[in-house]
Amino acid sequence: MRLAELQYDLPPELIAQHPVERRDASRLLVLHRASGQIEHRVFRECVDYFARSDCLVLNDTRVLPARFFCRRATGGHVEGLFLHEDEAGWRVLLKPSVRLRVGERLRCDAADTTLLLTERADRGEWLVRPEPTVTPLDLLTRIGHTPLPPYIRRNERQAAPERERADAERYQTVYAQRPGAVAAPTAGLHFTPELLAELTARGVQRADVTLHVGAGTFTPIEVDDLALHKLHAEWFEVPAAAATTMQATRAAGGRLIAVGTTVTRVLETLAQAATDAADDASLKASSGWTNIFLYPPYRFRNVDALLTNFHLPGSTLLALVMAFASPDLIRTAYRTAIEQRYRFYSYGDAMLIL
Repeated sequence: MRLAELQYDLPPELIAQHPVERRDASRLLVLHRASGQIEHRVFRECVDYFARSDCLVLNDTRVLPARFFCRRATGGHVEGLFLHEDEAGWRVLLKPSVRLRVGERLRCDAADTTLLLTERADRGEWLVRPEPTVTPLDLLTRIGHTPLPPYIRRNERQAAPERERADAERYQTVYAQRPGAVAAPTAGLHFTPELLAELTARGVQRADVTLHVGAGTFTPIEVDDLALHKLHAEWFEVPAAAATTMQATRAAGGRLIAVGTTVTRVLETLAQAATDAADDASLKASSGWTNIFLYPPYRFRNVDALLTNFHLPGSTLLALVMAFASPDLIRTAYRTAIEQRYRFYSYGDAMLIL
C-alpha cells in the first residue's frame, strides 16, 4: 500500500476542538462490511448491535498528565512530553530542542526539581534524569498538563483552571485504571458508566487489556511504501482474566469487539505471537512490547468488529481501519461522514465497523 492511498481532504472546521456535552451523545456511523450499508445513529444506540454472546474488549490505560514546562538557566522556556521510563532514565520529547546540550539542567520550578539532560536521541527525544530522584507519576501530578493532540488548540501554560480540569476529565475514559499513556484510546471516550452497565445487563461480556499509547500514535508516515514504516513500540498486557473471558466468548460463538485501534493491535499481536510459535491458542495472557503495524492487505484473526473514531489522513490508524474494512469502504464511509458533518479525531464522533 502507498501513502497516497491514505490521503483525504477534511474541512478544518470538522476537527473537534471540544467533546460533546455528554459522552454517549456523540454520533455513530455504522458500517456493514458485508453489504457496504451505512447507518447513522447516536453512540448510546451501539447497544443495538451487540449480542449476549459478544465480548467488548477495552483498553484500561490511563493518560498521564505528560505535558510539562520547564526553563533553561538562561530563562528560556522548554516544553516537554514524558514518553516512558526505562533502566537508563526518563525518555522525553523537548522543544525547542536544537540548542539544548547534554549536561544541561532544566528547572521545573513548580516542583523544585531539575532534569539533567544525559543523552540526545532523534526527533527531539532526550534521555533525562530527575534531580532529586522522583517517580514520573509524582512529578507529573504536580507539574503536568493533559497531553492533548496537536490538532486540539490550547495554550496550556495559560489555560484557565476550569478548562484544564475539563480536559483532564474528558480526555480520559471512564474505565481508565493503569497510568502510562501519553494519548487517550479515544474510541473509549464515548462510553459512560450507565452505558457500560446497560451492556452488562444485556449479557455482553467485557475484557480489559492494557496498551500504554505512546507519542508514536501521532508520528506521520514519511515513506511512500507502507511496508517500510516502523512503529514505535508500546507496552501492553493481557491479564489472565481477560484471556479467559475472550476464550469463552470464542468457544460460545460470540464476537470479539475491539474498542479502538489500540485494542486491535493488542489482539492481533497475540495472533501474531501464536503464528510465530505455531500455536493455535492465540488468546492467551501475555505482556511485553508491540510495534505491530496493520495495513492492507491483512487478515484479522482475533477481531470481529471494531469501534473507532475518525482518523487523520496519512496515519497508521487510518491504514488499520482500511485493513479491517477495505480501503474502498473506508473511503466511502469517510466521504459520507464529511458530507454529513461528522466531527473528526480525538474529541470527534465514532464509527462501528461490523
